[in-house]
Amino acid sequence: MILNEESYSRILDDLHEGLYIVDRTRVVLYWNKGAQRITGFSANEVIGRSCSDSILTHVDGKECRLCMGPCPLTFTMADGQTREAQIYLHHRDGHRVPVFVRVSPLKTPQGTIMGAAELFTDISSADAIELRIKELEEMALLDGLTHLANRRYIERELSTRFAEHGRMGIPFGILFMDIDHFKKFNDTYGHAGGDQALVTFAKTCHENIREIDVFARFGGDEFIMLLPESSCEQALAVIERVRHSLAAHPMEIGGSQFSITISSGITGLKNNEESFDSFLNRSDQALYQAKEAGRDRVVVDSVLLR
Repeated sequence: MILNEESYSRILDDLHEGLYIVDRTRVVLYWNKGAQRITGFSANEVIGRSCSDSILTHVDGKECRLCMGPCPLTFTMADGQTREAQIYLHHRDGHRVPVFVRVSPLKTPQGTIMGAAELFTDISSADAIELRIKELEEMALLDGLTHLANRRYIERELSTRFAEHGRMGIPFGILFMDIDHFKKFNDTYGHAGGDQALVTFAKTCHENIREIDVFARFGGDEFIMLLPESSCEQALAVIERVRHSLAAHPMEIGGSQFSITISSGITGLKNNEESFDSFLNRSDQALYQAKEAGRDRVVVDSVLLR
């Protein structure tokens, strides 16, 4: 069976993966439906433009912009070698999408490189979580007990999101949380009981957040959750799901059952003039007020919710 050009085009267009083709100057010549689904950009918006025109804004795990420097497309067209990488692209709606890319050179029958093709796969799924855990372990950014991101990682991520908000106005909220009367777990059941409470709480939170949310152990029994593109109201909905789940599934230690309760502070950015330190301080104060009000409470920017 011989396929015609239209059949080949339809096969490429129906790929689950995103596929685009560029010429030697990195001007986009082809953009399939998979690329549109993953990025939100239509073919009409992309074809004819250079991939360095801040369309996808590829960055690596260290926030280095690949389009303005170490671009896999450029390297592949220079040496003719195929390449693979895990990077992030900018979605049309403003959020980042983790993708796994494969870049191949395109050659004339004479062997001259005339462009390159990039096939990319959305890995914001269980595979993405596994890759993130591996990355965190390699970079010493993982908490050994809970397998959550640690303080070093979340502070770096918060700084990045704060800067993005200043440039593009992308909203986000954060939740500061700690386990109520955590010292009693250690005093009553030893450190093993305290560790069990931390792990149970971490797992419960993970079951109630989105894949794009970042949840970290800030230190001791304090945790922080970063909610991209979320308002304080959306953050409140998340923490209420967590609280109800904790109440509905008591923990068992030494034959006794009891529910973990938490105190929480929720904060969203006020404006572009607020400093990063001021933002974190407001979050910390909201948590402190929840604890002072009797614990098992949520405070949203100084407003007590029972």
